[in-house]
Amino acid sequence: MDSFGSDFSSGAAGSGKMDTGMIMEQVKVQIAVANAQELLQRMTDKCFKKCIGKPGGTLDNSEQKCIAMCMDRYMDTWNTVSKAYNSRLQRERARI
Repeated sequence: MDSFGSDFSSGAAGSGKMDTGMIMEQVKVQIAVANAQELLQRMTDKCFKKCIGKPGGTLDNSEQKCIAMCMDRYMDTWNTVSKAYNSRLQRERARI
């Protein structure tokens, strides 16, 4: 907890106030990284369970193809859902 507070206090000391815009950008980047990590973890878990029957030292041809297709489908689906979600958010914001 001390390092978190000291990061902000050291940055604020030079200007006399915190740059909220910079802090918001850092938070946005951290959220984007966390979302990407979660996407990768979920995709890995789902595709591994679907495609790998018996874990071993190597993947055979059919497992490699299954993993590639599974990941492609997962990313396509993620992108479709994300676009629909963002579109809906924009429509909701326009109403306000």
